[in-house]
Amino acid sequence: VQLQASGGGLVQAGGSLRLSCALSRVSITSYPMGWYRQGQGKQRELVATIDTDGNIIYTDSVKGRFTVSRDFAENMLYLQMNSLKPEDTDVYYCNLRTVLRAYWGQGTLVTVSS
Repeated sequence: VQLQASGGGLVQAGGSLRLSCALSRVSITSYPMGWYRQGQGKQRELVATIDTDGNIIYTDSVKGRFTVSRDFAENMLYLQMNSLKPEDTDVYYCNLRTVLRAYWGQGTLVTVSS
């Protein structure tokens, strides 16, 4: 299993970004997936998860602003981030969880300026 996250960058507060996670060697519908983020000196925290049926759970701080979606044809997972705030500045990771282990992409940096 390989995950490749991309789409991070520098954006002003109130702006938007869309993160992408390309999944290889396994179908995007096979296992639960998620987006996490980690700031410098902080623990990695959950942003949102999506199960194999497409049910999504968002952490409270991003509800109403972030949206997770999947592209079955391209085998991609997305995180649309709107109304970005400086506190959303972090490295964002996509994640896939099997019964045996979790797989992580390499992370993509999102920086939100005030």
